[in-house]
Amino acid sequence: MAILSTPLQYLNSIPPVTRGFTACTVATSSFYLWTQWTSGTTTIAYLTLVPGASLFYPWTFATSALVEISVIELVITLLVVPASLRYFERLWGSIEVLKFIVVCVTLSNVIAFAFNWIEFVATRNADIFLYGMQYHGQMALFVGLLVAFTQIIPEHQVQILGVIKARVKTLPMAYLTFSTVMTFIGFQCPYILIQFGWFVSWIYLRFYKRNSGDSAGGVDTYGDRSETFALVSWFPPFVHTPILYLGNTVYKLASRFHLLPTSVPGDLESGGYSQLPGGARAEAERRRALALKALDQRIANSSTSSPSPGGPSSANASSASRPSPSVPGPEPKTNPADEMDVADGASSDEESR
Repeated sequence: MAILSTPLQYLNSIPPVTRGFTACTVATSSFYLWTQWTSGTTTIAYLTLVPGASLFYPWTFATSALVEISVIELVITLLVVPASLRYFERLWGSIEVLKFIVVCVTLSNVIAFAFNWIEFVATRNADIFLYGMQYHGQMALFVGLLVAFTQIIPEHQVQILGVIKARVKTLPMAYLTFSTVMTFIGFQCPYILIQFGWFVSWIYLRFYKRNSGDSAGGVDTYGDRSETFALVSWFPPFVHTPILYLGNTVYKLASRFHLLPTSVPGDLESGGYSQLPGGARAEAERRRALALKALDQRIANSSTSSPSPGGPSSANASSASRPSPSVPGPEPKTNPADEMDVADGASSDEESR
């Protein structure tokens, strides 16, 4: 009989970064909702990212992701983000998940902050672009998690609301399309964070994420240089040429200024880098080792299963129980000394006669 775990045991089973991040989200969002309800203010500059005031509250570039300004947004976040973080924390480790959260949230907010100031310079409308928007929530992190799922399980099929079936690799671009539509119809804040979060998370996973011991020889590598995770793989074929040219140009500039990790030279999109140190041979060895490991596990699992009646195992057992037929072997060899003793005995008998 299965014993149900207590809530305390369930909380202890959650990895530390996921548990702490979820607790901070609940606490900060609850404090924001309580403050908004008691004071009647619609904008709290020291909790959310307001482009015109964030220079005085620089911590909001990171902490604004912990604030959901409505109960519905908070419920959706708690249903999706903690489960995803728990999966990746067990796969990557706590440090890498924490770095991923900080990178996705902070850099997306920095880009949004700069974009709003560019809009203000172009339009001179501070009421809308500097003080009329407050960026908040975990939309950038959510799309970053979708990008990470696309990297790991792109062909996995999921059901959305139990009705719509889709592959994991199609979800980020669908979410990005939704963001584009909402931005064009006037809801730039906070939906534009989805676009920035997608691009930031892809750059980080493509070039900067540390992969400890995944390569041949246990050498640490950075990013994912496979063709299936290239920039052009996110777009339809008719725009591959300009995107490929733009991506190669930006990569060459980044390499020239040493902005990318030096352990992995070159770029796959420009045909000038290898996926792992050691070139294609090292990558082939790594894939061969993984395939052999999977094959060994499959053989081990099949050997531990019970044999079926009348199968090869029972046939071998029955054949082992049968008496083996006698096979005439070679005649035993006689010792030459024994033959000399027999000859001496025969000659002595003849002399006695």
